[in-house]
Amino acid sequence: MFQTLRSRILFYLLLSSMIGILFVSFFMQWGFEESFTKYLDRNREKKIDRIITEIEKGYQKNGHFTRDPVFGFLHEHAMTDQLYFDLYDNRGQLQMGTSNIVGYLNSLGLTEPEPNDEEWHTASYTLRADNKVIGKLVAIYPIGLIDDEYNFLQTIQLYIYAAVCLTILLSIIFSMLFSKKLISSLNKVSFAASELQQHNLSIRIPLTGLPIEVKQLAISFNNLAESLAKGEMLRKQFTGDLAHELRTPLATLRSQIEAYQDGIWEPTPQRLQSSHEELMRLVRLVNELEKLLAAENPQIRLEKVAVEAGSVLAALWEMFVPLFKQKGVFLHIDEPDKELIFPADKDRLMQILSNVLNNALKYTPEGKNVTISILTEKEGYVGFKIEDEGSGMAEDDIPHIFERFYRGDKSRDRKTGGAGIGLSIVKALMEAHNGLIKVKSRINKGTCIILWFPEEDD
Repeated sequence: MFQTLRSRILFYLLLSSMIGILFVSFFMQWGFEESFTKYLDRNREKKIDRIITEIEKGYQKNGHFTRDPVFGFLHEHAMTDQLYFDLYDNRGQLQMGTSNIVGYLNSLGLTEPEPNDEEWHTASYTLRADNKVIGKLVAIYPIGLIDDEYNFLQTIQLYIYAAVCLTILLSIIFSMLFSKKLISSLNKVSFAASELQQHNLSIRIPLTGLPIEVKQLAISFNNLAESLAKGEMLRKQFTGDLAHELRTPLATLRSQIEAYQDGIWEPTPQRLQSSHEELMRLVRLVNELEKLLAAENPQIRLEKVAVEAGSVLAALWEMFVPLFKQKGVFLHIDEPDKELIFPADKDRLMQILSNVLNNALKYTPEGKNVTISILTEKEGYVGFKIEDEGSGMAEDDIPHIFERFYRGDKSRDRKTGGAGIGLSIVKALMEAHNGLIKVKSRINKGTCIILWFPEEDD
């Protein structure tokens, strides 16, 4: 019982609704009965006060008790309100009364309790005129409600019971609708998760009509599906790219080795050098893959030391000047005005900057410039700015350039010998340093990459 989420939600909704309805109906009925009883008591006291006022007024005017108009009032209350009176003078003699009407009504077959019965209440009131006691008035009335009052109260209770039944019915209907709507939203998520498990990476949950909480879950699910789809696309792209990168040098090596074996080629130094270059191309590709796996290792440990930004620029100059001169690209180093020290793993730092500089060199044509400088305007960070005058990239490609094996231009990396891994290594190592990366680029204008390193170790 109650194995499904909908049955549990429906049960608890109905339980809370029933408890609320029962409490409300009980207090409404109890409160109405109390208020109605107090209203009847106040109304009866007003009628008794009116009779006392009329008796005292008549006595003061005439010097004795008069039947007119007092007896008319007594008779009216006896016949309509079951409120009976006996009027006694100061000697205890009965002057007038209506309690005997009870016996008359009983003789007619209209059963009424006797005034001395336990179901009747008796109250005595002292009568005064000119500050002297002139007698007493005894009021006799039934305990509880009379027929008309009881019928009125019964009618009100009937309406309350009808309202309770209607409210219960509505609560059941709306609880079922609400639970169905809520579960339908969760069913959408469950169905989408099942489809995703079946490798349907195109599945998405429509957000229209979902509650806010379920909508947040659906958004997270859609983001997850999007990431998985993108990862699957990159995996397939990488598989194709890697196969192509491996196929070309392997095919070349195979043809050359078979030519040596068949005696078609003599193993001259030039031909052996060509074979060695193809082999080293394979070695470089494997090395880049190993570096990427190492950089993306979540347990990577950095050996951080105090590094001076100016000495880093000097080391980069010594390392890259020959390569830039060989291609005919001008490398400019802007020395910082002051000494800037920050914590970093020196080997990883040089790997980051070398990868970015290599990219700048690859895509900058002969006769153009590449500039590296130090930035300090971002509080708490030291920045390295590498700016080139190369081919640049489209704005849509910028958010993806640090993704593994991503290529905006599918052909240009092969022309320059890369496999689309270098910037992925940069991103992984920057995250390990808790650093930030900012990229600006325009096609045929060049690219600017800023690498921010924290000045303090976290």
